[in-house]
Amino acid sequence: MEQYVSAASAHFAQVVERQLARVREMAVQPDFTDYSKLDKLVIGVCGGDGIGPSITDAARMLLEELLRGESLEFRDISGLTIERRAECGKAIPDDTLEELKACHIILKGPTTTPRAGDPWPNIESANVAMRKELDLFANVRPVKVPEQGIDWVFFRENTEGAYALGSQGVQVTPELAIDFTVTTKGGTERIVRQAFEYAKKTGRGRVTAVTKANVIKTTDGKFLSIAKDIAKEYPDIAFDDWYIDIMTAKLLDEKRRRDFSVVVLPNLYGDILTDEAAELQGGVGTAGSANIGKRYAMFEAIHGSAPRMVQEGRAQYADPTSMLRASVLLLEHIGQAEKARLLERALDICAIEERRFTVTGRDTGCTGTRFAEYVLETVGNLKT
Repeated sequence: MEQYVSAASAHFAQVVERQLARVREMAVQPDFTDYSKLDKLVIGVCGGDGIGPSITDAARMLLEELLRGESLEFRDISGLTIERRAECGKAIPDDTLEELKACHIILKGPTTTPRAGDPWPNIESANVAMRKELDLFANVRPVKVPEQGIDWVFFRENTEGAYALGSQGVQVTPELAIDFTVTTKGGTERIVRQAFEYAKKTGRGRVTAVTKANVIKTTDGKFLSIAKDIAKEYPDIAFDDWYIDIMTAKLLDEKRRRDFSVVVLPNLYGDILTDEAAELQGGVGTAGSANIGKRYAMFEAIHGSAPRMVQEGRAQYADPTSMLRASVLLLEHIGQAEKARLLERALDICAIEERRFTVTGRDTGCTGTRFAEYVLETVGNLKT
């Protein structure tokens, strides 16, 4: 028994050392990239796996048209497929990571994360790895259903919590497995401050923190304590907090959910709540997300790669709405607010109001490319 404890202790010591190194790195980070000072903006495009290339191509086509004449370059990055990652035995191959770091912005399709029973090695999620490697600490996911009074923006911490150490747990004995979660002062301060700054900038009157601090007292307790302290710096913005279990229920409460606006929360809870919220909007296929760091930013769908659609020959019928919503966030992030507003309005018309062309995932509906063309046509009509 002593040797098991010794081995687990040594493993935990390595985990702690790596996290302390992260704390030191965060303390000396430069400020956010000012895109207006770049000679040329480089947008890397990763199609990913499954339906990823199909829906990413649709988004790229639309972005290229909207950004025509701007000083930028779209750059293909092909090494993020599951085949390439499995071949290298890494979540992100070294050469692909260097290509990503040579970009400012990344437009990324869904990638496959192997699970038990898959024909792939048990490598880490490419998403999780990219968020850590590029320090994309803020996962921003908006959800809007106007007729139900829903207008939420979730700020999910992206580089800590349970996901950050999900591949670093320890099998102490055949009977005992332990995983880790992590919360740092610097990591929590920057995500909470992002949420409050967004609320201030957009005129939203409430920020809600979501934790399980009554049970997970050390890490969730720290997250909530820091959120309460930062809230005092924004006296014009109301602050409240909820536990994750009751919050999942209150998002379904037709009276209470209208009160929520900006929500900030740790990684795991953010993943769960934003999928639930997206379902109210029409499903995870309708929601995009931004992954924001100080130097880099990545924009993607919130759903998976849907390999079955490819196996059944239906990839061209995949709904690109999630990637088009992510493109709205991309445009906002690079300072193209008016084009973002036009694209968002066009998406609302095409996907919710007018629906001249609909995507069903099968040949009963239009292809993803045709839907993207429909959205682009609608943008043109809005301009005239």
